[in-house]
Amino acid sequence: MIELKSAGELDAMRAAGLVVADALAAVREHAAVGVSLLELDEVAAQVLRDAGAGSSFLGYHPAFAPTPYPAVVCASVNDTVVHGVPTGYRLREGDLLSVDCGAHVDGWHGDSATSFVVGHPSPADLALIDTAWRALEDAIAAAVPGGRLGDISHAVGRVVRGAGYGMPREFGGHGIGRAMHEPPGVPNEGPSRRGVELRPGMVLAIEPMVHAGGLDALVTDDDGWSLRTADGSRAAHVEHSVAITEDGPRVLTAPRPSAAPPRS
Repeated sequence: MIELKSAGELDAMRAAGLVVADALAAVREHAAVGVSLLELDEVAAQVLRDAGAGSSFLGYHPAFAPTPYPAVVCASVNDTVVHGVPTGYRLREGDLLSVDCGAHVDGWHGDSATSFVVGHPSPADLALIDTAWRALEDAIAAAVPGGRLGDISHAVGRVVRGAGYGMPREFGGHGIGRAMHEPPGVPNEGPSRRGVELRPGMVLAIEPMVHAGGLDALVTDDDGWSLRTADGSRAAHVEHSVAITEDGPRVLTAPRPSAAPPRS
């Protein structure tokens, strides 16, 4: 069942969303050549501790995974699309890093992701990341009362396919609220004007995932979590938790105005 949140509950979710936004901003600030993924995970963990928030990811154990997730963030490098497990890998010049973070405050969850390049980005990486953000922006614009879930999916797919990129068919966004994953699932591709009607109080985590190589296939690392492009091409992943309201989409994980990062 899809739970509709009240205005007060959306405010409570915004509190969780701000913690997530702060954690992603801190990770981005600390990401540099020579810094390990485990160090970045600790940076995010400290933000959550300082805010009195819990991690939505740490210990999470979905049916597809062999073990509970061992970290606070997903840190996906280059050809890793999503669910990259932080390790001792040290970032190198030109690495494309996607960071996904979830946090809960007073029983309400927020979930967001960003992608950027460490050091000097290539034009190809900038175009890939920009496409992911454009897909997310168009999807958010479609998250209005009276629309359909398929309008969001269609918006993502139109931008990504129009740019000639691939994306995973098995993974997409989701509802979010008292749990990190709630109904409905939010595919990143599909026909418009189909699916569940969008109603005020619905909250959706919308998350385009884009593969530079144009193929959709993924392979799973031995850790059982990290998903890579089958052709080895680079990938970008961006996400926001978005509330549908009578006044239009409300991005609950938007960064603080003074901390909004650039796209690349």
